[in-house]
Amino acid sequence: MTRHLPLLREVDAWQAGARIRSPDVIPCRSGCAACCHGPFDISAADALLVRDAVAALPVGERDTVRARAAAQIHRIRAGEPAFTAPYDVAALGEDRFDAVVEALADEPCPALDDVGLCRIYEYRPMVCRMIGVPMRTAAGEVLENDCPIQGEFPAYQDMRPFPFDLENWELREGKAKASAAMTLFGDPARAGFETTVAGAIMLGAVT
Repeated sequence: MTRHLPLLREVDAWQAGARIRSPDVIPCRSGCAACCHGPFDISAADALLVRDAVAALPVGERDTVRARAAAQIHRIRAGEPAFTAPYDVAALGEDRFDAVVEALADEPCPALDDVGLCRIYEYRPMVCRMIGVPMRTAAGEVLENDCPIQGEFPAYQDMRPFPFDLENWELREGKAKASAAMTLFGDPARAGFETTVAGAIMLGAVT
């Protein structure tokens, strides 16, 4: 868990810098679950983090999260029976996975509680930490703000991209992915493995 977490803290620091530059503009916070719906792909490093974070929850919470994850996997498999353990999105291919994402776009993340709080907020995946701020990478690429409710906040919608050296970050993330693949599968060559949050949670339930 610890190898990837310091990298994610760098993303947190990037967003904190954006908040300092634009005070009272960014609505993203624990408890806002606007972007916490629908399955999406996460890396091997994120999957290991999510798996272990859920496993460490108090028994009642852990069982609730796992039950919700299992229900979401069941709904995915209703249309895509090939989505079986270890729940590798590559088994579906990009087009079929995109169709799953669209079909289940309103499904809440299994890690959310009944009032929309993330039970594993400190261990949430990379995409959950960067989705609410536009980014300009060191190479000059602009990643747009994908917050689904940004239109409700004009100043937020008009934010300028905040710089982050994503290319360097991803190079270091590669080592975390290989380490996670070794832990998950005993094979660092599976560093490119991707799954969903529900898939990651179920990896913990079946090991």
